[in-house]
Amino acid sequence: MSEKQQQKEIIYTFIDSQNLNLSIRDQGWKLDFAKLKIYLKEKYNVTESFVFLGYVPSNKSLYERLYKFGYRIIFKPISRSSDGKIKGNIDAELVLHSMIEYKNYNKAIIVTGDGDFHCLVEYLKNNHKLERLLIPNAKKYSDLLKKCARDKIDFMNPLKSKLEYK
Repeated sequence: MSEKQQQKEIIYTFIDSQNLNLSIRDQGWKLDFAKLKIYLKEKYNVTESFVFLGYVPSNKSLYERLYKFGYRIIFKPISRSSDGKIKGNIDAELVLHSMIEYKNYNKAIIVTGDGDFHCLVEYLKNNHKLERLLIPNAKKYSDLLKKCARDKIDFMNPLKSKLEYK
């Protein structure tokens, strides 16, 4: 693809923040979202990045930083389980917003290792809209994603030196 064609392509990223955060922490490091935003722009020429989060009022400073870094934030109201744990499953929001924005981008990058997104990844791939599936942890991700997008997968494991929060 020529440089001119690449400049015309509009690439959006849809980030499953819970899966991303837990998968990176499981590897023993913490993600720097500012560095991630720069990486996505430089590596994939991303024009818009959506991050999906359960809204917790005490995390307001995090949300302000994400906004400052240039992310478009989509919140889901949270609920609490009977043991008091926060539940903010954003799967439906991520799928819905990727479809709401569908006509606005040429290609999408989905950041998750969660097999619940299998149908979205498969749909995007079948419609030539899937740029990459960026999986946070190569050692822990759904086989469903492997089956539907094997040739479109990149892993974040080797990115610790570039993306670690220090």
